[in-house]
Amino acid sequence: MKRLIVAALTACVALAAACASGPATHPFPQKIVVLGFDGMDPHLLKQWMDAGAMPNFSKLAAKGGFWDLGTTISPESPTSWASFATGVNAGKHNIFDFLVRDTKTYLPDFGLVRRVPPKFLFNYLPVSRPRVESIRGGTSFWVTTGRAGVRSEVMTVPDTFPPEEVPNGELLSGLPLPDLRGTIGTFYYFGTDLSRYEEGNTEFGGILKRLAMNGDTAQTELVGPPNPIVRQQITAIRARGSLTDADRSELARLEAREDVRVPMTIHWNRAARAATIDIQGHQVNLREGGWSPWVDLDFEINFLIRLHGMCQFYLIRADQELQLYVSPINFKPDQPPVPMSYPSSLSGELASRLGPYRTLGWAEATWGLNEERIGEQAFMDDLFRAFNDRERVILDRMDHTPWNLFVGVIESTDRAEHMMWRLIDPSHPMYDPKLAAQFGDSIERVYQRCDDFVGKVMQRVGPDVPIIIVSDHGFHSFRQSVNLNTWLVQQGYMTLQGQTPGPKTLDDLFSGGGQFWENVDWSKTRAYAMGLGQIYINLRGREGQGIVNDGAEYNQLVDEIAAKLLTFKDPKTGEPVVHAVYKGRQVWSGPYMKDAPDLQVGLSDGYRVSWQTTLGGSPAGLVYPNMKKWSGDHGAFDYRQTSGILVSNRKIDTLAPSIKDIAPTIIQYFGLPIPSDIDGHALFATTPVTTAATQSGASHE
Repeated sequence: MKRLIVAALTACVALAAACASGPATHPFPQKIVVLGFDGMDPHLLKQWMDAGAMPNFSKLAAKGGFWDLGTTISPESPTSWASFATGVNAGKHNIFDFLVRDTKTYLPDFGLVRRVPPKFLFNYLPVSRPRVESIRGGTSFWVTTGRAGVRSEVMTVPDTFPPEEVPNGELLSGLPLPDLRGTIGTFYYFGTDLSRYEEGNTEFGGILKRLAMNGDTAQTELVGPPNPIVRQQITAIRARGSLTDADRSELARLEAREDVRVPMTIHWNRAARAATIDIQGHQVNLREGGWSPWVDLDFEINFLIRLHGMCQFYLIRADQELQLYVSPINFKPDQPPVPMSYPSSLSGELASRLGPYRTLGWAEATWGLNEERIGEQAFMDDLFRAFNDRERVILDRMDHTPWNLFVGVIESTDRAEHMMWRLIDPSHPMYDPKLAAQFGDSIERVYQRCDDFVGKVMQRVGPDVPIIIVSDHGFHSFRQSVNLNTWLVQQGYMTLQGQTPGPKTLDDLFSGGGQFWENVDWSKTRAYAMGLGQIYINLRGREGQGIVNDGAEYNQLVDEIAAKLLTFKDPKTGEPVVHAVYKGRQVWSGPYMKDAPDLQVGLSDGYRVSWQTTLGGSPAGLVYPNMKKWSGDHGAFDYRQTSGILVSNRKIDTLAPSIKDIAPTIIQYFGLPIPSDIDGHALFATTPVTTAATQSGASHE
């Protein structure tokens, strides 16, 4: 009798455990693949499909179709990919832009994650680990389906850092996974051609170091990640508010040693046009135009803590001048400072199978080219290596894991268009006929590389598996820069006082020590701009020094600014600068409306907000030529003119699909109910319904 009771209790416990842990088996025999190519433009894709240059895209479209895919307001990658994952508008997922402002201080911050630094006892002993928390709301479709037993692989999709737990699945993070400095990609340039006055941080993502040669040898250093112990001390001093002379002196001392630095020796062989780099026991030999393999680096915080990273070296020149480019310091995938995959062991397992691979979310060397420290050939070489790394990770998981749902994204399309658009637009201020003859086919070559990758996927999954290919937005030529805050000043909506401040840099943003808005008189300012086309009202009760009352005063001001923006003309040409203006409370809805811009500006083709506007700056002039190699863009343009692409081997049930439709389409494909809060709609007219009751493999259309 006693044995029977024990056996019964054991069976009950086992049954309860099985129920609590969800389905014991995976009841879904069907498969579906979703591939993303960031920024793939429908006009370019159609042009090259019609020319016969994209055979695999054409095969898929012949079975199903090719449609423009509606993007989000605004058409920015983090906003659009968040709607892709969740099926909801930005008011429900909280990603409106790359940047988010603190409504009390007006200060910008990176708008995708929240960083919680580690804590140290006695400024030495670690008592808590660093954490990165996503600010994205909504539920990813791979989580919804995973809870029902769908096995999924989610590879390098934007908005997936930090990695979320995926039931019955694996995830490798993409953007905004940072470099080891915590930025989206700090590159390094060492050169004998630099003067002392040129050393320092560039506007967007670079550290320049002058090489002073002693014979054929230069001693220098690589600036690594911030020391979290020193940063904790700096934060404590800044929090005191009013600082004494002693405080300022101590702050300066700490800031001088905030970053961990690694000594580096460079030996220059002029005759051979080569150089050798000695760093942490590694000897890297390079000839002019050569790239190194990945080099592992350790950064010592103290005796107890080290951070591990890896980088690549590229020798630009070694003849009359010595010029060396160093890539951003990537997370070492088997020793990341914080988890970069789910499960956390996955990133290391991939490295053991595949060798080192690029981990940085923004994987391509756009910043080095934009600052004209590397050339077009080096940029394209690096871009294709980034593409290859993404591809081999995706295909490895496709080949070696059981899955029902596979989602993989490659972003090299977006980066090529950002940097090389000037070479397909003869009207761009940076168009160069000689460069166009050499590199005018760069974007097309990347698209063809995408087509080749699609063919590899098609071979692996066979003709009966649905394949959905999407991009989050299209592209425009970025010929003219627009200073939105300067426009607000001239129209009387923003008031400045005192001396005009200097330009802002990304280092100001990421270091935490930058000064923003220091010349704005908030007591007289009714509106301000930040990010890619976002305008915020200085609203009483929401902003720290708000002066505009909600209700009638707010509505009148929003209407007035929107109407005036639509009359904004290019002072030189008379062309309209603004194509459309959207009122935040009309186009978004959800629990995150407190973070929403009050106006989203949709600029006309050829115009984009200036780099300084994105950081809240108000430099002189309204419209001026874009003389940067970053020559194509999508953010701040009218979303109705910036559609992405949808190509599938399965027909859909609408002529106007939206990126918000992908999530409900996948959920319904597995026979699951679409959550009521989703804004999108399922695209397939009929879907197989497969549940635990049909695990035998039978399904019906």
